[in-house]
Amino acid sequence: MKTLLFANTAWYLYNFRLPLAMALRAEGHNVVLVSPGDEYSQQLKEAGFKWIDFPFSRKGQNPIQEIGTILRLAKLYREEKPDLVHHFTVKCVLYGSLAAKLTGIRRVVNSITGLGYLFIGNNLSLRIIRPIVLTMYRIGLKSSQVIFQNEDDLRQFQQYNLVEKKQVNIIRGSGVDIQRFTPTPEPDGRKVVVLPARMLWDKGVAEFVQAARILGKENLNAIFVLVGDTYTENPAAVPEAMLREWQSEGVVEWWGWQSDMPGVYAKSHIVCLPSYREGLPKTLIEAAACARPLVAFDAPGSREVVINGDTGLLARFKDAGDLADCLRKLLMDAEGRHRMGLNARILAEKEFSTDRIVRETLTVYSKLQGDGITE
Repeated sequence: MKTLLFANTAWYLYNFRLPLAMALRAEGHNVVLVSPGDEYSQQLKEAGFKWIDFPFSRKGQNPIQEIGTILRLAKLYREEKPDLVHHFTVKCVLYGSLAAKLTGIRRVVNSITGLGYLFIGNNLSLRIIRPIVLTMYRIGLKSSQVIFQNEDDLRQFQQYNLVEKKQVNIIRGSGVDIQRFTPTPEPDGRKVVVLPARMLWDKGVAEFVQAARILGKENLNAIFVLVGDTYTENPAAVPEAMLREWQSEGVVEWWGWQSDMPGVYAKSHIVCLPSYREGLPKTLIEAAACARPLVAFDAPGSREVVINGDTGLLARFKDAGDLADCLRKLLMDAEGRHRMGLNARILAEKEFSTDRIVRETLTVYSKLQGDGITE
């Protein structure tokens, strides 16, 4: 059986879906990976997979260009003739679903990995585009199996009548390798609070910096660190000049992109992701697996991992002052950090291991094939 996985970056496929691709290959599937090219393209090929470069603009809004992208994708589907296609990230779900309909592919799985800027933003252009995108969702998702990462996203799709009950599956994230992300003791010295994410405003970067300003005036012996690269294609990207300005002021440190995230978590005492909305935040799951206490806004996706008072603390939405209060509480409570960190590890092992997520995903595939995953 030929299975095609389509995402908006090779980085996403490598970092989030490689275990799924490997499990499919082990089951005897001919696996094809499709995405725009980036520095991870070669790593996908070195892992033994056929990878196809499919460039497209992730922020393009020219109707003619976007229709052209759908038609190019339909041409690729005709050439590859996959038995099953699985789409990840917003544009890939929309365009991949329409391309599958154009080419008669009946076995379609769509993963809603977060609602993205389209649903979070509220400027005039988004209010104009949103009804069009909702119509595309309504057409594209019909007859497919749809995977949601949290109940909040599911409720929003049901509110817009985009899915039926028989299509719905809840799979909490893309999984974490609990053998790679393991608990380590807290480091000595200054306490380190880390925000690991792409540097986007809707990841709560501004509120984190504001909380750092508040707490920096107190004698807490703590530093606040941003870990992640800029993402210029996203309209919510934090300018690099701003990041460097904050660092020069001494408000936060900016470590940029880091390949060794277990090492980053080992250097930290608290992991904070005050995102406005997530599907299921992988960085919080990774930090949980490393037995670090978590702090986040009380927002969709984040509250799936941050159980208030158990695995971490939830701050009021977009409230930098309350975020500072939560961080202060944990900075001053070593016993609480230890207890919540251990609870976070237990949750990661029970709910978010890669093996469990892959197994649940293969079960969704089997719904489209009647008598099992292989043919």
